[in-house]
Amino acid sequence: MAAAPAWAQDESGDQGKQNDDIVVTAQFREQRLQDTPLAITAVDAGLLEARSQDDVEAIARQAPSVTLNEMGGAYGNSMGASIRGIGQFDFNPAYEPGVGMYVDDVYYASLTGANFDLLDLDRVEILRGPQGTLTGRNSIGGAIKLFSKKPNAESSAFAELGYGTRNRIEVRAGANFPLGENLFARISGVHKSQDGYVDQIDYGCAKPGNAQGILPSVTTARDCVVDKLGGINYSGLRGAVRYEGAGFDIQLIGDYQRSDRTSAAEVPIVANGDAASFLCGPLCTYASWYLPASGAAGNWSQGNRNEFTGFGFSGHIDIDLSDNIQLQSITAYREYNNKWGTDDDFTPTLTRAAGGYNDLDFWFFSQEVRLNASLGDIADLTVGGFYSDQRSTYFTIQDIRYIVPGVPLQFMGNDPINADTKAAFGTLILHPAPNLNVTAGIRYTDEHKDYTFVRKRLDGTTGAVGFGVEALDGLTANYNGDKIDWRVSVDYRFSPEVLAYLTASTGFKGGGVTARPFLPQHALQGTFNPETVTSYEAGLKTDLFDRTLRLNLAAYYNKYKNIQLPLSDCSAYGGGPCAVVANAGDGNIWGFEAELSAQPVEGLMIDASVSLSGSEYTRISPAVGASTTLNDPIVSPEFQASMGIQYEASLGGTGSITPRFDISYRDKTFAGYGLDAAGTQYRYFDDYALANARLTWNNEDKDLSIALEVTNLFDKYYMPFRFDAVYAFAGTAYAQVGRPREWRISVKKEF
Repeated sequence: MAAAPAWAQDESGDQGKQNDDIVVTAQFREQRLQDTPLAITAVDAGLLEARSQDDVEAIARQAPSVTLNEMGGAYGNSMGASIRGIGQFDFNPAYEPGVGMYVDDVYYASLTGANFDLLDLDRVEILRGPQGTLTGRNSIGGAIKLFSKKPNAESSAFAELGYGTRNRIEVRAGANFPLGENLFARISGVHKSQDGYVDQIDYGCAKPGNAQGILPSVTTARDCVVDKLGGINYSGLRGAVRYEGAGFDIQLIGDYQRSDRTSAAEVPIVANGDAASFLCGPLCTYASWYLPASGAAGNWSQGNRNEFTGFGFSGHIDIDLSDNIQLQSITAYREYNNKWGTDDDFTPTLTRAAGGYNDLDFWFFSQEVRLNASLGDIADLTVGGFYSDQRSTYFTIQDIRYIVPGVPLQFMGNDPINADTKAAFGTLILHPAPNLNVTAGIRYTDEHKDYTFVRKRLDGTTGAVGFGVEALDGLTANYNGDKIDWRVSVDYRFSPEVLAYLTASTGFKGGGVTARPFLPQHALQGTFNPETVTSYEAGLKTDLFDRTLRLNLAAYYNKYKNIQLPLSDCSAYGGGPCAVVANAGDGNIWGFEAELSAQPVEGLMIDASVSLSGSEYTRISPAVGASTTLNDPIVSPEFQASMGIQYEASLGGTGSITPRFDISYRDKTFAGYGLDAAGTQYRYFDDYALANARLTWNNEDKDLSIALEVTNLFDKYYMPFRFDAVYAFAGTAYAQVGRPREWRISVKKEF
């Protein structure tokens, strides 16, 4: 369907000072961003490049109420995400994401592999608030949608080469070309590599004659550094073929990703008792990833490596059945494998804690069909259906002797997880009067999940593995459920410059089963239902002062129910160590968001955002324990802000130069129960501000550019996430360390 026309521009005005129209498809049809009654952050390819943003995690720093975090080593190659305080950070396929991730309208059903490189993108749309009737289940917090550039009839190409801190090498290239009449192709690729920034130190080498009797490893590394954590080694390739005929548009897309890097940049932050000597420093660790496990698990050891390989295909068909009716079909398949090692205590010895080897296989098939109809000037209608089938196999070697001292709990798991979803949906947009729209939407979802537990000895045979966990072997836990979501919205355009809207909507995160049971009761009784939210939102979208100032505002109040929380007391599930997940809480979340984009004079661009939020639990099950209490926040951080400014100065016949500066701020972040006797140390991570700077020269034809960028300009030391699952047993915990100051110089040529 054609995009809505832009507002007429004043012939006497300077068009160079006006904010551009961004066309979005959040409501399954092309609409101007400023005409869409949703809280959306939309960023085009030019602004992404200007901000030095080349992966999806970086976008969160400029989007209000959004948290994206590439997870620590224990979670593999996964991306944790939340919007307005609602999301998910556990990679296990038993649990569902809380923020929907989409690439070219194809749902990405897994946190693993979701830290997409922003390769050859047209735009990014971040939809804040529940999208239950639009994108469906697991968009309870919101949705992040990436749209690639489509092949077209123009012959063009680009190539970019960059070099920077710690041997950072980055190569990007792409080409668009016609294959025949109405047939076009586009291909693009990226490779980037960089050394890590946290030293992994051989403890026996650094502290000879230590009290623990730990000997040096076989390494002869200088300064006892055996590796660098937090490295990058990523390659990606994307190709698309498109046929555009009279009344129909067909596009086939394929992509491939490969990453082979060291584990995340993490350091121990707490080590009690005799482990105190294992604290190393702000940018080093003695973690060894050593897996003795009676000598057997060493055969499976992945060490500190994190390997990911994935690919996907999708077919997009758009057919104009008539002038007013369009049919769209999206068929997709995705597959990946992720292998990674874990050192859950982050010490050089496993006599006190935990470690493991992980191998996750995943495939996902989906089919979506939509019918869009324009019913004259009265209404626009969308109806459709969605189906997905998802299969995972989680192979793991676990050495978790810390659970019961002296009990050798070591096992091999090879768990198949199956999930499928069916949904039907419809949205009706009524136009009862000029400038007035009323939107109503509904979606029905049916979901199923089953998880079969395999608990073998390390040699693959059946028998005792410790603590009676072998009783889980062959047991299957099932979840079945359905849900109806709805949305009602009213928007009114007071003038070409001002649109206001009111919305009430719902969303849910899918139910599932407890993924890490210790007893059969944990698995069979540990099934949990969806968590839900009912949201009330008011918003204002404006283009002021001859469209040189764009200011969008949103305020919301959410009723958050049946929150899925981990329990610490399994008395109701047969006792024992507890990792059961249950619908153990309710709460309320409220907040305010503002986004600004201004071009007050020719060449000057300013963008900014701010979000304020508050939250409260109204119910917490006593079985949750001290990890989450009624006094803790649901949303964290409660305040976020960002600002960017750039100015393009003409150099006459030699081109132009554009300096840009960005800064983003995150308030203190709730990390969970404190890691000292009083429960206060590291209860919150400190607030921090990150600044980036970029200086770009463009030639007069704007087809050649040279850029110098510096990220984390003031070299701020910060921690975005921690892992403390073994703290109660081992007395150790560790945290991620954000990337230090880095520079890069790049040259880009367009043809």
